[in-house]
Amino acid sequence: MSSFSTLLFEKKGAVAHISLNRPHALNAYSIQMRDDFSEALAATEDDPDVRAVLITGQGRAFCAGADLTEFGTAPSQAVARQVRWERDVWGQLAHLPKPVIVAVHGYCIGSGVEMALLGDLRLAGEDTIFALPEVQLGMIPAAGGTQTVPRNVPTGTALDILLTGRRFDAAEALAMGLVTRVIVNDKLIDAAWAAASAVSTLEPGIVAAAKTALTLGSDLSLGDGVALETRLAASLL
Repeated sequence: MSSFSTLLFEKKGAVAHISLNRPHALNAYSIQMRDDFSEALAATEDDPDVRAVLITGQGRAFCAGADLTEFGTAPSQAVARQVRWERDVWGQLAHLPKPVIVAVHGYCIGSGVEMALLGDLRLAGEDTIFALPEVQLGMIPAAGGTQTVPRNVPTGTALDILLTGRRFDAAEALAMGLVTRVIVNDKLIDAAWAAASAVSTLEPGIVAAAKTALTLGSDLSLGDGVALETRLAASLL
Protein backbone atom coordinates (compact mmCIF):
# COMPACT_ATOMS: atom_id res chain seq x y z
CA MET A 1 0.00 0.00 0.00
CA SER A 2 1.25 3.46 -0.95
CA SER A 3 0.11 6.31 1.25
CA PHE A 4 -0.29 9.99 0.49
CA SER A 5 -0.80 12.50 3.28
CA THR A 6 -4.57 12.67 2.68
CA LEU A 7 -5.46 9.29 1.16
CA LEU A 8 -4.49 5.66 1.01
CA PHE A 9 -3.70 4.02 -2.31
CA GLU A 10 -3.33 0.30 -2.95
CA LYS A 11 -3.62 -2.22 -5.76
CA LYS A 12 -5.21 -5.61 -5.27
CA GLY A 13 -5.19 -7.65 -8.43
CA ALA A 14 -6.70 -5.51 -11.17
CA VAL A 15 -8.41 -3.10 -8.73
CA ALA A 16 -6.89 0.21 -7.58
CA HIS A 17 -8.30 1.32 -4.23
CA ILE A 18 -8.27 5.03 -3.34
CA SER A 19 -9.48 5.81 0.17
CA LEU A 20 -9.87 9.37 1.49
CA ASN A 21 -7.87 9.53 4.70
CA ARG A 22 -8.55 12.66 6.75
CA PRO A 23 -10.83 10.99 9.32
CA HIS A 24 -10.19 13.72 11.91
CA ALA A 25 -11.83 16.18 9.48
CA LEU A 26 -14.52 13.78 8.19
CA ASN A 27 -12.47 13.57 4.98
CA ALA A 28 -13.14 17.20 4.10
CA TYR A 29 -11.74 17.94 0.66
CA SER A 30 -8.57 20.06 0.99
CA ILE A 31 -6.00 21.41 -1.45
CA GLN A 32 -3.58 18.65 -0.48
CA MET A 33 -6.29 16.05 -1.05
CA ARG A 34 -6.87 17.56 -4.48
CA ASP A 35 -3.18 17.08 -5.34
CA ASP A 36 -3.00 13.56 -3.90
CA PHE A 37 -6.23 12.50 -5.59
CA SER A 38 -5.06 13.84 -8.94
CA GLU A 39 -1.79 11.88 -8.70
CA ALA A 40 -3.59 8.69 -7.68
CA LEU A 41 -6.06 8.97 -10.57
CA ALA A 42 -3.23 9.59 -13.05
CA ALA A 43 -1.47 6.49 -11.74
CA THR A 44 -4.57 4.34 -12.22
CA GLU A 45 -5.19 5.63 -15.73
CA ASP A 46 -1.59 4.99 -16.80
CA ASP A 47 -1.39 1.50 -15.27
CA PRO A 48 -2.48 -1.15 -17.81
CA ASP A 49 -2.85 -3.69 -15.02
CA VAL A 50 -5.59 -1.63 -13.35
CA ARG A 51 -9.03 -2.43 -14.78
CA ALA A 52 -11.28 -0.93 -12.09
CA VAL A 53 -11.08 1.78 -9.43
CA LEU A 54 -12.69 1.65 -6.00
CA ILE A 55 -13.11 4.89 -4.02
CA THR A 56 -13.97 4.85 -0.30
CA GLY A 57 -13.44 6.96 2.81
CA GLN A 58 -11.76 6.22 6.14
CA GLY A 59 -13.41 6.87 9.50
CA ARG A 60 -16.96 8.06 10.18
CA ALA A 61 -17.60 9.75 6.84
CA PHE A 62 -17.01 9.39 3.14
CA CYS A 63 -16.50 13.13 2.61
CA ALA A 64 -18.07 16.04 4.49
CA GLY A 65 -17.49 18.49 1.64
CA ALA A 66 -14.86 21.14 1.04
CA ASP A 67 -12.52 22.03 3.90
CA LEU A 68 -14.08 25.33 4.99
CA THR A 69 -11.12 26.11 7.25
CA GLU A 70 -9.06 26.68 4.10
CA PHE A 71 -11.69 29.09 2.82
CA GLY A 72 -11.13 31.12 5.98
CA THR A 73 -7.40 31.50 5.32
CA ALA A 74 -7.76 32.53 1.66
CA PRO A 75 -7.91 36.22 0.61
CA SER A 76 -11.44 35.65 -0.69
CA GLN A 77 -13.93 32.86 -1.34
CA ALA A 78 -13.28 33.28 -5.07
CA VAL A 79 -9.55 32.72 -4.58
CA ALA A 80 -10.21 29.68 -2.39
CA ARG A 81 -12.34 28.10 -5.10
CA GLN A 82 -9.93 29.04 -7.89
CA VAL A 83 -7.13 27.14 -6.11
CA ARG A 84 -9.23 23.98 -6.16
CA TRP A 85 -9.60 24.23 -9.93
CA GLU A 86 -5.85 24.30 -10.59
CA ARG A 87 -5.98 20.52 -11.02
CA ASP A 88 -8.92 19.06 -12.91
CA VAL A 89 -9.61 16.12 -10.58
CA TRP A 90 -13.28 16.06 -11.53
CA GLY A 91 -12.39 15.97 -15.23
CA GLN A 92 -9.97 13.12 -14.56
CA LEU A 93 -12.74 11.15 -12.87
CA ALA A 94 -15.33 11.95 -15.52
CA HIS A 95 -13.08 10.87 -18.40
CA LEU A 96 -11.43 7.85 -16.78
CA PRO A 97 -12.01 4.99 -19.25
CA LYS A 98 -11.96 2.41 -16.46
CA PRO A 99 -15.04 1.62 -14.34
CA VAL A 100 -15.21 3.54 -11.06
CA ILE A 101 -17.03 2.14 -8.03
CA VAL A 102 -17.71 4.56 -5.17
CA ALA A 103 -18.79 3.37 -1.72
CA VAL A 104 -20.09 6.12 0.57
CA HIS A 105 -21.01 6.04 4.24
CA GLY A 106 -21.62 8.36 7.16
CA TYR A 107 -21.63 11.90 5.76
CA CYS A 108 -21.59 12.44 2.00
CA ILE A 109 -21.91 16.21 1.71
CA GLY A 110 -21.19 18.74 -1.04
CA SER A 111 -18.00 17.67 -2.81
CA GLY A 112 -18.59 14.15 -1.49
CA VAL A 113 -21.86 13.91 -3.43
CA GLU A 114 -20.24 15.38 -6.52
CA MET A 115 -17.34 12.92 -6.31
CA ALA A 116 -19.74 10.00 -5.94
CA LEU A 117 -21.81 11.11 -8.94
CA LEU A 118 -18.72 10.92 -11.14
CA GLY A 119 -18.51 7.20 -10.33
CA ASP A 120 -20.14 4.52 -12.45
CA LEU A 121 -21.49 2.34 -9.63
CA ARG A 122 -22.47 4.14 -6.41
CA LEU A 123 -23.01 2.08 -3.27
CA ALA A 124 -24.18 3.66 -0.02
CA GLY A 125 -24.21 2.37 3.52
CA GLU A 126 -27.69 2.51 5.01
CA ASP A 127 -26.55 5.16 7.52
CA THR A 128 -25.35 7.65 4.89
CA ILE A 129 -26.55 11.26 5.10
CA PHE A 130 -26.45 13.33 1.90
CA ALA A 131 -26.68 17.06 1.23
CA LEU A 132 -25.61 19.73 -1.26
CA PRO A 133 -25.44 22.86 0.94
CA GLU A 134 -23.51 25.20 -1.39
CA VAL A 135 -26.40 27.50 -2.37
CA GLN A 136 -27.30 27.96 1.30
CA LEU A 137 -23.67 29.00 1.86
CA GLY A 138 -23.79 31.63 -0.88
CA MET A 139 -22.15 29.53 -3.63
CA ILE A 140 -23.13 27.01 -6.26
CA PRO A 141 -21.57 23.55 -6.59
CA ALA A 142 -18.28 23.78 -8.48
CA ALA A 143 -17.34 20.13 -8.93
CA GLY A 144 -20.03 19.28 -11.46
CA GLY A 145 -23.02 19.06 -9.14
CA THR A 146 -25.30 21.29 -11.21
CA GLN A 147 -24.68 18.95 -14.17
CA THR A 148 -24.41 15.49 -12.62
CA VAL A 149 -27.37 15.78 -10.23
CA PRO A 150 -29.99 16.49 -12.96
CA ARG A 151 -28.47 13.73 -15.09
CA ASN A 152 -29.42 11.27 -12.36
CA VAL A 153 -32.64 12.67 -10.88
CA PRO A 154 -35.63 14.63 -12.25
CA THR A 155 -35.05 18.38 -12.64
CA GLY A 156 -37.54 19.25 -9.90
CA THR A 157 -35.84 16.92 -7.46
CA ALA A 158 -32.43 18.33 -8.42
CA LEU A 159 -33.64 21.87 -7.73
CA ASP A 160 -35.13 20.78 -4.43
CA ILE A 161 -31.88 19.38 -3.06
CA LEU A 162 -29.71 22.11 -4.60
CA LEU A 163 -31.78 25.09 -3.46
CA THR A 164 -32.80 23.88 -0.01
CA GLY A 165 -29.54 22.18 0.95
CA ARG A 166 -31.64 19.76 2.98
CA ARG A 167 -30.20 16.51 4.31
CA PHE A 168 -31.63 13.19 3.18
CA ASP A 169 -30.87 9.54 3.87
CA ALA A 170 -29.65 6.63 1.77
CA ALA A 171 -33.14 5.27 1.15
CA GLU A 172 -34.23 8.57 -0.41
CA ALA A 173 -30.98 8.81 -2.38
CA LEU A 174 -31.70 5.37 -3.84
CA ALA A 175 -35.31 6.23 -4.65
CA MET A 176 -34.32 9.42 -6.48
CA GLY A 177 -31.42 7.74 -8.35
CA LEU A 178 -28.37 9.33 -6.75
CA VAL A 179 -27.02 5.92 -5.69
CA THR A 180 -27.38 2.53 -7.34
CA ARG A 181 -27.47 0.33 -4.24
CA VAL A 182 -27.95 0.65 -0.47
CA ILE A 183 -26.00 -1.87 1.59
CA VAL A 184 -26.10 -2.84 5.26
CA ASN A 185 -23.31 -0.83 6.90
CA ASP A 186 -21.06 -3.69 7.96
CA LYS A 187 -21.26 -5.30 4.51
CA LEU A 188 -20.62 -2.15 2.46
CA ILE A 189 -16.88 -2.56 1.88
CA ASP A 190 -17.19 -6.25 1.02
CA ALA A 191 -19.98 -5.45 -1.45
CA ALA A 192 -17.93 -2.65 -3.00
CA TRP A 193 -14.89 -4.89 -3.38
CA ALA A 194 -17.04 -7.61 -4.93
CA ALA A 195 -18.44 -5.14 -7.47
CA ALA A 196 -15.00 -3.74 -8.28
CA SER A 197 -13.51 -7.21 -8.65
CA ALA A 198 -16.35 -8.31 -10.93
CA VAL A 199 -16.05 -5.39 -13.35
CA SER A 200 -12.24 -5.69 -13.33
CA THR A 201 -12.59 -9.01 -15.17
CA LEU A 202 -14.24 -7.33 -18.17
CA GLU A 203 -12.32 -6.57 -21.35
CA PRO A 204 -11.00 -2.98 -21.00
CA GLY A 205 -11.76 -1.89 -24.56
CA ILE A 206 -15.39 -2.97 -24.25
CA VAL A 207 -15.79 -1.19 -20.91
CA ALA A 208 -14.27 2.01 -22.31
CA ALA A 209 -16.56 1.86 -25.34
CA ALA A 210 -19.64 1.28 -23.20
CA LYS A 211 -18.75 4.23 -20.95
CA THR A 212 -18.18 6.44 -24.00
CA ALA A 213 -21.52 5.42 -25.50
CA LEU A 214 -23.38 6.27 -22.31
CA THR A 215 -21.60 9.50 -21.39
CA LEU A 216 -21.49 11.02 -24.88
CA GLY A 217 -24.80 9.58 -25.98
CA SER A 218 -26.73 11.23 -23.16
CA ASP A 219 -26.15 14.62 -24.80
CA LEU A 220 -27.16 13.47 -28.29
CA SER A 221 -30.46 12.90 -30.04
CA LEU A 222 -31.63 9.28 -30.10
CA GLY A 223 -30.63 8.91 -33.75
CA ASP A 224 -27.16 10.35 -33.20
CA GLY A 225 -26.75 8.25 -30.06
CA VAL A 226 -27.60 5.05 -31.91
CA ALA A 227 -25.15 6.03 -34.66
CA LEU A 228 -22.46 6.54 -32.01
CA GLU A 229 -23.23 3.13 -30.54
CA THR A 230 -22.99 1.55 -33.99
CA ARG A 231 -19.58 3.12 -34.65
CA LEU A 232 -18.26 2.00 -31.26
CA ALA A 233 -19.59 -1.53 -31.71
CA ALA A 234 -18.05 -1.76 -35.18
CA SER A 235 -14.70 -0.56 -33.84
CA LEU A 236 -14.60 -3.54 -31.46
CA LEU A 237 -15.08 -6.17 -34.20
